[in-house]
Amino acid sequence: MELEAGKVAVVTGAASGIGFALADRFAQAGMHVVLADIEADALDAAAQRIAERGVETLAVVTDVSNESAVQALAAAAVERFGSVQLVCNNAGVVSKADAWAGPLAGWEWVMGVNFWGIVHGIRAFLPVLMEGGGGHIVNTASIAGLMPGFGASYDASKHAVVALTEDLFLDMRLSPVPIGVSVLCPGWVRTELMTSERNWTGGGAVPDDSMTFAVIGHHVERALAEATTPAAIADAVADAVVENRFWVLPHDDFLDLAVARWELIAQKLDPEPAEQVPGLPSADEMLTEALAALEATPDADPT
Repeated sequence: MELEAGKVAVVTGAASGIGFALADRFAQAGMHVVLADIEADALDAAAQRIAERGVETLAVVTDVSNESAVQALAAAAVERFGSVQLVCNNAGVVSKADAWAGPLAGWEWVMGVNFWGIVHGIRAFLPVLMEGGGGHIVNTASIAGLMPGFGASYDASKHAVVALTEDLFLDMRLSPVPIGVSVLCPGWVRTELMTSERNWTGGGAVPDDSMTFAVIGHHVERALAEATTPAAIADAVADAVVENRFWVLPHDDFLDLAVARWELIAQKLDPEPAEQVPGLPSADEMLTEALAALEATPDADPT
């Protein structure tokens, strides 16, 4: 699908990070942009910046985990612009809670945004694209959707996104209306992902950080700070939409790790942690650091 003036793009999680970069990239192409996010003030500021590109914008505060809210987003987009051609289901969060001993609310929040948010987005906008004669859907997953190791709830949600997006792609090949489908699976990107609990909507208070995050969190934060810019990821997504490609895999070094995992599967071998994850210390260094932390707090749960 060509990105051109007059077409309409909808982006969730658009107030910052990859979402804002996508909105900005589409605006540079002359597209009108519907921006959705749960952070009202940041969303308004983002919409104003995008409007400076000379395109029309619509900002809709949206909790993507809520089906009614996403249906209302679709209705607002159609009411304002008449149709939509491109939908980026991009909103995502990560919980730093202990997956096995922490509150279930951590799981429910992550799955609500990362998985159900995309399900709601597809179900709300697919009829709009069908009625409009076609378009393209981009779902943001992660390299965590192709290889575990980043946190159980996050990994599970992103594996689900990859699977459902592939199913959607195959289903759309049978559709009489041309609708492209892409899945974005980046590695480290310079975003505010690790502070996503600022938008906590789960039950009760934000769960305490797990021991694992307490040990390795600063390494992850540094990796994100030194990572690929959201603008570069947005360019990769734009290219995939124009070329009608399913896979958007901007980080070959992470892709190599995913391939190595599948080689173990092909040999029916047990899972093995990656010896070296890009941007992080080696597995041995991380283990040494974790053991030292446990020795310092002998009563701590190691998970």
